[in-house]
Amino acid sequence: MAQVELKVEIREKSGKGVARKLRAAGKLPAVVYGKALEPTTIVVDPKELQQAMSGDAGLNTLLKLKGVSELASKVFILKNADVHPIRRTMISADFQSINLMEKSVFLVSINIVGTAVGQKEGGTLQLVRNELEVFCLPTEVPQGIDIDVTELEVGDTIHIEEVVVPAGVELVHEVNFTVLTLSIIKEEVEETEEEAETVEAGEAGEAGEAGEAEA
Repeated sequence: MAQVELKVEIREKSGKGVARKLRAAGKLPAVVYGKALEPTTIVVDPKELQQAMSGDAGLNTLLKLKGVSELASKVFILKNADVHPIRRTMISADFQSINLMEKSVFLVSINIVGTAVGQKEGGTLQLVRNELEVFCLPTEVPQGIDIDVTELEVGDTIHIEEVVVPAGVELVHEVNFTVLTLSIIKEEVEETEEEAETVEAGEAGEAGEAGEAEA
């Protein structure tokens, strides 16, 4: 997996007031940490960070932080990003250094492939999990986990143990949990039942009227 460069600066001071001023100036306060690395406060341009994370690897993008000598030889991932509840802009970020030769746990999005047979019959595909945890080398993290649903019929379910991943990648799980299902949504079933009851009631009414007419 390619590494993306991101320019950063050391942040000499910390605290809510300093962070507030940085955000007002269009900067993002952040922290870097990792094995054999003292936590270091830095400043990032949020637009440059978004650009760096916009590739196919998404949140699993491998980052080279440029501008601070003690960080230059290391590789990082964006471990966490706090987002403003209203504006939905990043207000802080954490970067963790990783060893490219050591396996770690990563979150990878699920990609649905194909259209299920059951969908053509009125079924609805429901993703129970949008992402799955994988254990692998940082350089072998898949861009997505493909699940082919073409043969699924209404009532079918796919569990974690049925999901196929690339060689060198392991799915992290202790329980064989459900990943996705194909079913008729309850509301649709209830509407169908109500329609059937309405039809039956109408037919009964017509029969009653016919009986009275004959009498």
